Amino acid sequence: MIFGLLRRRAAAEPTAAERIYADLVSAARRPALYRELSVPDTLPARFELIVLHVALYLRGLRRGGPDAAARAQEVIEEMFRSLDASLREMGVGDLSVPKKMKPIIRAFYDGAAQYDAALDRRDGPALAAALTRIVYRDAPAAADAPANLAAYVLGAADAVQSQSVESLVAIGPAFPAIQEVAP
Repeated sequence: MIFGLLRRRAAAEPTAAERIYADLVSAARRPALYRELSVPDTLPARFELIVLHVALYLRGLRRGGPDAAARAQEVIEEMFRSLDASLREMGVGDLSVPKKMKPIIRAFYDGAAQYDAALDRRDGPALAAALTRIVYRDAPAAADAPANLAAYVLGAADAVQSQSVESLVAIGPAFPAIQEVAP
């Protein structure tokens, strides 16, 4: 009996929210976003692409009922848990983590609100301007990069909206290939 306690415990199966968040991060890290759409390969830009993909997912869940709202909350919580853990892995001390998380949380909600405003109006130029301020802020982008990224975002938003809420809740979104929606 005691030997059972000494055996290494098997890793728990990831929750749906953990799997979906991991898939959102993978979508945000697709090399084509950086190579073909000239997103700077920097920590802030990577974070902002995660914010963008999570925001697109949350937009798709808005059409749903309580299950969709619960999944949205779980994914947001998983994102912030993951970012908290990343800060700790980078050496940020326990007392400093909450101070570092506040601007991260604010950046998430501010970015999502800017994307939502432009997407609600299907305003490509406003979306490109928001992407310039948010994603390309630390590195000058090629002249057409923000507009091309905006085209991808509009296409990705359409793709997520075309998926059933049940599928979004259960397995998360499927994003289109960058080449399918961006010039």
